[in-house]
Amino acid sequence: MSVETFLGKRLAEFDPPVRGDRITPERYYSREWMEKEWKGLWTKVWHIGGLMSELRQPGDYVVHNFMRESVIMIRQDDGSVRAFFNSCRHRGNRLVFSEIGGSDMITCSYHGWQWGKDGVLRHLQDPEDFPGGNPCGRIKLVEVACDNWGGFVWFNMDRKAQPLREWLAPLPEQLAGYQMETMKRVLYVTAEIPCNWKFIRDNFNESYHLPTLHPELATFIDDDYTDTSFEMYPSGHNRMVQKGCSPSGRLDLPEAVEPDLAAILRQWELDPEEFQNRAKDARIALQKQKRTLGKERGFKHHDTMTDSQLTDYYHYTLWPNLTITMSPDGFQILRSEPHPTDPEKCIFDHWYLMPPVEGRTEVVTPIGIVPYKDAERDRFAYGEKSLGFVADQDMSIVVGQQEGVHSRGYTGGILCGQEKRIQRFHELLNDAVGEGPAK
Repeated sequence: MSVETFLGKRLAEFDPPVRGDRITPERYYSREWMEKEWKGLWTKVWHIGGLMSELRQPGDYVVHNFMRESVIMIRQDDGSVRAFFNSCRHRGNRLVFSEIGGSDMITCSYHGWQWGKDGVLRHLQDPEDFPGGNPCGRIKLVEVACDNWGGFVWFNMDRKAQPLREWLAPLPEQLAGYQMETMKRVLYVTAEIPCNWKFIRDNFNESYHLPTLHPELATFIDDDYTDTSFEMYPSGHNRMVQKGCSPSGRLDLPEAVEPDLAAILRQWELDPEEFQNRAKDARIALQKQKRTLGKERGFKHHDTMTDSQLTDYYHYTLWPNLTITMSPDGFQILRSEPHPTDPEKCIFDHWYLMPPVEGRTEVVTPIGIVPYKDAERDRFAYGEKSLGFVADQDMSIVVGQQEGVHSRGYTGGILCGQEKRIQRFHELLNDAVGEGPAK
């Protein structure tokens, strides 16, 4: 097989055909659609429940509430993590209302039933009064599939679900070099956004909006789609790779060194003046410089990263509602989850995780400089605080889309080639909820 044939097959493998289903407007506001998504989608996919670093000792737990459901993930005596629905088997009372905690027993606040870390009922009052005999040791909380990867604990409400690492493929292999599990969450914000969760997914499944909505990024990220890698995997996950430390080919002066790129060069002891009128050479020079200086500066993770990962941006959109954006020295989690009851609202999480570097006390994040320590959750209403400069720009658009999609003037979307991931997302969604191709 020739190299050309091999490369052609590889490109075809990661660029699957789409049907051309119409992206119907009601999916963004219909309660019927919301119910179909619950039954056909959300109960069958893997969700991030929290950080493994939050589960240090046996009995430590994290709770994740999703729509009307709630799941407890608990560290076991053998070091493993197990997950259970957060509902007492007695009469349905929610067991835990805190997001994080620790205890050898989970005690129901209604009648005092006590459940062990392993989900088994250990104690209750008046055990002799039960017709079938004492239920202690014989009944358990309903268990949920649970696993970990990337420093996160994951759960799936379908006990017959595909194993997590198979479901994530090919991400575990591609992202191993970043050492994600060593990183600390330094940004942890959550806001209720007045839009359907899918508008945020659509936004993160394309980069066509960057020149209009995020023009400031073009001075150090090449957003030219002709020089960007797009891959769509059989799992439904996608990857986009954009060259960093390299001005956009769309700019009038793509070889000029603008202030943002100049600052990066100085950080790594390179003179910006040496790259004037040849700014695109900065990317390779920075890769070499990071190899030279990174380890002595404490950037130990550089040793296991590829040259490209030292400068470029690897943007993953996981099916169906999670974005992981890998930058050279940290990564973002951008997640949109449906509101419990209103299809025209969603819950948006923005996390930023960064690696340990000796002597580091402060770090630069999407919301500015913060201490290098585990961030506490900051939950607020949309518009009260910043979600991060770029995220604020994105949210300003999706809120407007939620209004516009109700118009008779919107009939289903007109997409360009760069937006193919959006088309595929909605076709996968149609299949998941049993809608079939929309015409």
